[in-house]
Amino acid sequence: MVRTPLTPEERERGEQLGRLLRLARGDRSMTEVAAVAGISAETLRKIETGRAPTPAFFTVAALARALGLSMDDLVGRCVLTAVPGAA
Repeated sequence: MVRTPLTPEERERGEQLGRLLRLARGDRSMTEVAAVAGISAETLRKIETGRAPTPAFFTVAALARALGLSMDDLVGRCVLTAVPGAA
C-alpha cells in the first residue's frame, strides 16, 4: 500500500503535537512516560520530534492518559492551520 505524502499542514500539526507532549512530559524521562503509555521510548521520541507526525489514535490516547491530558485539549491545540508558502 502506497501512503499519500503528508501536506505541510499535516506535518506542522504533528510537530505541534510533539511539542505539546514534550512540554507535558516536563522533567519525567521519555522512558518513564513511554512505559506508562505502553509504547517504546523510540516511538515517543519520534512523535516528540515530529518524525512520526501521524501517530495512531490509540498511541496518542495512551500518551494523553499517561501525561494527564485530555483528548479534547490535544485536538484543540493541534488544529490544522495554513502554512505560509504552501500551495
